[in-house]
Amino acid sequence: MTLEHARYCDELIRQTAELRSHLSGADLSAKVPTCPDWTLRDLVVHVGGAHRWVHHIVSTRSLEPVPPKRVDGHGGPASDDAAALDAWLAEGAELCAAALRDAGADTRIWSWVGETTTAFWSRRMTHETLVHRADAAGAVGAAYTLPADVAADALDEWLDIVTFFIQRVRPDDEGTLGEPGRTLHLHATDAPGAEWLIEIGDKGFTWRRAHDKATVAVRGPLADVLRVFYRRLPTDTPGIEVLGEAAVLDRWLSAASFG
Repeated sequence: MTLEHARYCDELIRQTAELRSHLSGADLSAKVPTCPDWTLRDLVVHVGGAHRWVHHIVSTRSLEPVPPKRVDGHGGPASDDAAALDAWLAEGAELCAAALRDAGADTRIWSWVGETTTAFWSRRMTHETLVHRADAAGAVGAAYTLPADVAADALDEWLDIVTFFIQRVRPDDEGTLGEPGRTLHLHATDAPGAEWLIEIGDKGFTWRRAHDKATVAVRGPLADVLRVFYRRLPTDTPGIEVLGEAAVLDRWLSAASFG
């Protein structure tokens, strides 16, 4: 179950504000452990560039792909000053959210899943921001929390994304996620009903919200389960339990990717 379009727009602003708080006073040249090719500044430019790219797509009602280099300000502010970067990030989030609110949920628009509606982008940008906020929080040692409904929806969307890429982009990789018949159960210990069952088949996998026995189970606080599944936390993180055949989880995590 997805959230309301207006809620995503509000959450996009909130998650960006949280990201900015993690970066306040931080060394922006520091490496991000979960994105080892990036510094904290690189991470900010990636997130803020995505906001401005989607603002351009939505505000122009584009039905065709838009190269990011065509978007004004996509590459970050001209200055390396931390205050300028912070202001640039905040402005991009506001521009993106405003364009999404103005368009409403049902405007036809291009996306990398094909022609869709603006509701796709309000959801995607919310989750793009909150996952990279996890990267920043991990890099600076900040606490990371999420509203339960937002975290659960982010996990739903991640499973949808992996499904799309396995079925449409990388069909030759259908067998890489695991052996047919293997199952994974995700169980949030702090959010009633936040449970998922993933069943690996001969071609790809299926998933549903359910409580059931599985080949391997991952239990823990919902925000941590999300980060483990997004490969932002190691599976041996305190508070996370892996029950059953850990190799099944390891194989899934090594193969499931965005792109």
